[in-house]
Amino acid sequence: MTAVIEGDFVVFMIGPRINRWWKMGKLLSFGKTMPAMLNELYANPEIGFLGAESYGLFKSVSIQYWRSWEHLERFARSKESTHFPAWRWFNQAIGSNGDVGIWHETFLVKEGQYEAVYNNMPAHGLGKVGELVPAAGEYKSGAARLKREEQLEPPEDAE
Repeated sequence: MTAVIEGDFVVFMIGPRINRWWKMGKLLSFGKTMPAMLNELYANPEIGFLGAESYGLFKSVSIQYWRSWEHLERFARSKESTHFPAWRWFNQAIGSNGDVGIWHETFLVKEGQYEAVYNNMPAHGLGKVGELVPAAGEYKSGAARLKREEQLEPPEDAE
């Protein structure tokens, strides 16, 4: 299977990292904020949030899919969102003291400038927020899914 989504979208990855194990309490306090934010986002699809996958515990990541940069930015800066108090708490309780790290990366994806394949998998990642279609015909290979002309033949033993 492959995933197809109409229009441009945003992939946003965010996660904390415990830098000082004896400060675990701060990470646990901070860690409670992500589920609350995700609950708010899932309950309000008009915000522009499409879905997320989360992994890990001490060095974790939430991979989120958004309709646009503007939707993501509006949520992050809204004083009515669950994000704003968490942002403020992190800056006041941890700031730059080194106890817990926080990182994020944002990717603006143009329509058709992505590819995905899922074999023996339930709906996952982009396949959860887009439409799952058979990876055949126009979607048979990575190059085909990306509408690339250069398509290498798979190794003989791969089929």
